Amino acid sequence: MRLAIFALSIPALCSAAEIPQGSHVLLRLVNSVSTRTAREGDYVYMTTATPIVANGATVVPVGSYVQGVVAHALRSGRVKGKAELALRIETLTLPGGKVIRVAPHLASVDSDGTEQKVDTKENEVKQGGSHGADAARVATISGSGAALGGLADRSWKGAGIGAGAGGAVGLATVLLTRGKEVELSRGSTVDVIFDRAVPVE
Repeated sequence: MRLAIFALSIPALCSAAEIPQGSHVLLRLVNSVSTRTAREGDYVYMTTATPIVANGATVVPVGSYVQGVVAHALRSGRVKGKAELALRIETLTLPGGKVIRVAPHLASVDSDGTEQKVDTKENEVKQGGSHGADAARVATISGSGAALGGLADRSWKGAGIGAGAGGAVGLATVLLTRGKEVELSRGSTVDVIFDRAVPVE
């Protein structure tokens, strides 16, 4: 009889619920985060936007609370230096109130029409460069300067002077303006991957 009870207990132990290694889950931000204002240690709150399923059973339902923290934040520079944001996911709270320590890594984020993406080696969200936009801005301001110079002087010489002045203004504008920041707005999603299995029960 004891042998039968022991044999029955083995499957129960083996089937304990856990988040499998390699699981992906989409997290939806409750509060926005931006390198414009974020500081190391700031809390980030999210909810699961997709469930985590193992062996046909839902181990983490949609709407579970997730808390993270800003591990690193760097604003975009005026001349060089791209914005960087590192988030560390720390806890997952199930609907029943159970809190689980977790440490998944970032896989992808919403780009929001920018070139921000996850650098998986650094586990950071990094903003893309703005060289193309900067060149276009200088060209636009130079063109406006040329048109105004030509109208004022009614000559090609005036247009040339205007273009030079416009180019100088455009370059100064670029040098004094920061590049795009990393922006994770409220409601945007972050995809994370679990590098190891995490017991849920």
